[in-house]
Amino acid sequence: MNAATLLPDNAIFALESAALRSDRFRLEREADWQRLEAIVTRMEKGRLRRLSDEDLLALPGLYRTVASSLSIARETSLDAATLAYLEALVQRAWFVVYGPRSSLWDWLRGFLGGGWSAAVRAIWIDVLVALAVMIAGAAVGWLLVSHDADWYQILVGDMAGNRVPGATPEALRQTIFGDTDQPGMSVFAAQLFSNNAQVSILAFALGFAFGIPSLLLLVQNLASLGAMLWLYNSAGLLVDFAGWLAIHGTTELFAILLAGAAGLHIGRAIAFPGNRPILHATAEAGRRAALVMTGVVLMLIVAALLEGFARQLIDQTFGRFVVGGFMLALWSAYFFAFRGNRGKVRAA
Repeated sequence: MNAATLLPDNAIFALESAALRSDRFRLEREADWQRLEAIVTRMEKGRLRRLSDEDLLALPGLYRTVASSLSIARETSLDAATLAYLEALVQRAWFVVYGPRSSLWDWLRGFLGGGWSAAVRAIWIDVLVALAVMIAGAAVGWLLVSHDADWYQILVGDMAGNRVPGATPEALRQTIFGDTDQPGMSVFAAQLFSNNAQVSILAFALGFAFGIPSLLLLVQNLASLGAMLWLYNSAGLLVDFAGWLAIHGTTELFAILLAGAAGLHIGRAIAFPGNRPILHATAEAGRRAALVMTGVVLMLIVAALLEGFARQLIDQTFGRFVVGGFMLALWSAYFFAFRGNRGKVRAA
């Protein structure tokens, strides 16, 4: 005696109807399922060249069809095997249609191979404005302190240390040479890097307010540099101080410049969206600026390495200018001359 003989006739009929309905459901749609599965399998194995244009164009529609089939199968309580098959197929197809298109290594290669430099070139107007503001800020700091030395402490603050108006030329000279024997210099370098990193982040983050806070922050930060330039110039050490600063400053100040330009770019998109909706313009500018800021983080890391090692090892002005000039030429060539793969990289 089999199990079927133990069931009433109406139960047997219900089971047979469910099986027939499941078979009919599968037969009507199985061709689309199999086609989608074949496309997904080839894409998972990296065989994109074997896919025809028709299959690639049909992929989104097939995915929606199979997802609809899964929804119907769940509502009508079809057999477990069909449900499991459709769930697995829809999950695999989702990663192909909507999932990440490249690995982290591929993204990094596209980012360094042209995506970052292209994003910087796209905001060249903002870079020029930020550069003009930074130069003006340094000039303001120099002029303020030259007319009233009390401004020095206001502008430089805690970073001044023993670098204050009235210090002897020899005392100031000792602050920029013989770094390996001066543990205090590493503290000052750490303060300088921390300050510039904060300025870079704030200059970008405050860009939403039409970019005005970003520009004011650049003025304030560069005014302190202008005050220090005046101090060392008054002691006849301007060139030596510039060399001390250049070894890492050409990278660090370039990073601040790009951060300020990125913030200004977002603010400009909000203030002047053009013919586009303001949300669309802001989102587009935000993605581009975020890509620039990703590179700014990398530049700050490079600047920290130069600050922590190169400046300690190179204790003469000419060598410092050589390293600083090389880094400036490298960054300038990369951003404004290098085209690379011209690839577009999505901001994370």
